[in-house]
Amino acid sequence: MQQAAHTPIHKIVIVGGGSAGWLTAAILAAEHNVDRGQVAASPRLDITLIESPDVATIGVGEGTWPSMRNTLSKIGISETEFIRQCDASFKQGSRFIDWQQDGVLPGQPQKQYLHPFSLPHGHQTLDLCPFWLPHRDSVSFADAVSSQDCLTQLGLAPKTIATPEYHFQNNYGYHLDAGKFSRMLMLHCTEKLGVTHVRDHVTHIQGLPNGDIDSLLTKENGLIHGDLFIDCSGVKSLLLGEHLQVPFLSQHSVLFNDRALAVQVPYADDLSPIASCTLSTAQPCGWIWDIGLSSRRGVGYVYSSSHCSDSDAEQSLFTYLGDINPNVKGHGAAEIRRLSIKPGYRARCWQNNCIAIGMAAGFIEPLEASALALVEWSANTLATQLPANRAVMDTIAARVNERYERHWLQIIDFLKLHYLVSRREADAYWRDHREANSVPARLDEYLALWRHQAPGPQDIGHREPLFPAASFQYVLYGMGFHTALPTHVKPSQQQLAQKLFSENQQRTRALSRNLPANRDLLDRVKQAGFAKI
Repeated sequence: MQQAAHTPIHKIVIVGGGSAGWLTAAILAAEHNVDRGQVAASPRLDITLIESPDVATIGVGEGTWPSMRNTLSKIGISETEFIRQCDASFKQGSRFIDWQQDGVLPGQPQKQYLHPFSLPHGHQTLDLCPFWLPHRDSVSFADAVSSQDCLTQLGLAPKTIATPEYHFQNNYGYHLDAGKFSRMLMLHCTEKLGVTHVRDHVTHIQGLPNGDIDSLLTKENGLIHGDLFIDCSGVKSLLLGEHLQVPFLSQHSVLFNDRALAVQVPYADDLSPIASCTLSTAQPCGWIWDIGLSSRRGVGYVYSSSHCSDSDAEQSLFTYLGDINPNVKGHGAAEIRRLSIKPGYRARCWQNNCIAIGMAAGFIEPLEASALALVEWSANTLATQLPANRAVMDTIAARVNERYERHWLQIIDFLKLHYLVSRREADAYWRDHREANSVPARLDEYLALWRHQAPGPQDIGHREPLFPAASFQYVLYGMGFHTALPTHVKPSQQQLAQKLFSENQQRTRALSRNLPANRDLLDRVKQAGFAKI
């Protein structure tokens, strides 16, 4: 029976577990049902998560953004326990190797740059980018405005053991084991946040005349009714895509990667350094990710099947594995997980009384690790803007859909930028990325603008973007993009810029003396834990 328009939204049904489902459940419960760490006697929301017993989490390493620190703190998870239980390590950004141009000759250093998580030093006071441009031949942009390029190359952590949980000297997110993370979230949600967990198959979706979803029929538990349904069913998009028929907008003509090979490998020995950034190494038809967890590495090759056969991709991956650890050079093909990627997103994330979060709403590729960040944004947006009743739901849904669309357009532009400004020439994959018919017009216009003036906040068309102007600066100038020198600089601003550059150098030297190695800090966390405040 259709819910009365002004009846309060009370029963939330989430379809699908994994990181998306359990993070969403935790964020909703923390926002509406928990006060001072305790679930209310009469919680506002009744949250049920239905998870198929046959769907396994893809157990490869995943990367998060710094926003995950706030999320974990908000839902009441200790950082120490998170690191211990999820094989987690610290991530300070993404290092891009050989993206600028074709591979170097043997014996020559690799061309690389870092997209760090820390914003440029003094960014709230002055945009340093125009003042760096005259010095671009003597110092990289990342080194001039941030300490993280230097510190990650030294293998250092973003904080010390005395730094309280979720605080930092350098901004950071995490690398984590996705399977262990999902299990930790599930236990936390069911044991501490009052979320009901139903392990069952959804066999039928019962709709209402107005298009809303009324209930889900499950194989063992019968009908499960809800006021609001959240689709976290992954690429299947069971509710939003299959039932509500919200169109899928393919982006394959812009971003070509549609396959991935993933494998878990050990370190060469127990004392091997743990990188505190994701390593992204360009290949002839894609790129290889290398994520260092506490006890192993998660490595994978994401590539375009239009430019590369699966067997050639496997050979590229095996070659990489042999270079990082000769002991795993003979990894058998059976140990590799083979993944298909359908790059694109749904035209809307919210239709009627259903919102999709995670891969049910869309996925492009793992470059820059935006997937979990989008889950966090979606779940937090829903939690803070939860409709009071069905009567106001469509108004809120329209507002959320508008922001959702803007986020996807920016993600597409930002990811495409990495390929578009590359000067790799040997392989068709890289040349094809620069073909005009694969470049969004809005990005082409911005690149024309940025040849005359550096990207700035004025180029970001909305508040709270996923990628700030600094991210575009780090990638553009890390890739060697050329912007004309500014024609006029105020002497007072030049003096302030020089002061900020000097402060950054001093800070880098101080941190390089005082921060521990990434592996050393992770070992200390497992032994003693962080300080709590």
